[in-house]
Amino acid sequence: MVVRNKARSVTQCFCQKEGIDYEETFAPIARLEAIRILLDFAASKGFKLQQMDVKSAFLNRFIEEEVYVRQPPAFESAKFPDLVYKLRKALYSLKQAPRAWYARLKSFLLKSGFVMGSVDKTLFLLSRGGDTLIVQIYVDDIIFGGSSHALVSSFAEQMSREFEMSLMGELQFFLGLQIKQGLEGTFVHQAKYTRDILKKFNMGDSKPMTTPMSTNTVLDADEDGEAVDQKKF
Repeated sequence: MVVRNKARSVTQCFCQKEGIDYEETFAPIARLEAIRILLDFAASKGFKLQQMDVKSAFLNRFIEEEVYVRQPPAFESAKFPDLVYKLRKALYSLKQAPRAWYARLKSFLLKSGFVMGSVDKTLFLLSRGGDTLIVQIYVDDIIFGGSSHALVSSFAEQMSREFEMSLMGELQFFLGLQIKQGLEGTFVHQAKYTRDILKKFNMGDSKPMTTPMSTNTVLDADEDGEAVDQKKF
């Protein structure tokens, strides 16, 4: 489908050269520890985190470098078969695409009144009238929540007007973590991830055990070993 693959129409030649096609490619990415700290903070403050996804995120940023790509298969021009396209916006195959998207989103959040974290550059904070809104970005996935429902809803509407968004509701799955937010607190587990690993190695039907060691193994005393005083333990 053209709509589905419009951001991936570059052939995977990986022929970009540093200094010619791009200068800098680094883009900050939230660490898993930062996500867990955010979950802890939200639980302590009593508000639930929401999640949204940016559709075709890398198409939202114009690139500064001069980049040309060949005509994508099935879309070649019969009149000009030897010509190439000059890119105006980033594509997913470009090395500088993540950095360009991060710069676009950061600029929008800062203009909207957010303050960027001094240590975590993917964390943004907005304070308004005694209420607080926190936004954590991970490439095109955005986690957000706040002490005011009106402030959270206003942010979601603001993002939808600026970008093409998919509002996914309450945060439940993120980076392999399953998250359940309730009145009693936030529970984080990896049950689905564990099942997928077991299925990958054909161990889905294996019997669970409380210890990885066989209970039928006979252990002999080490007569030459050093005695251990069990009372100390």
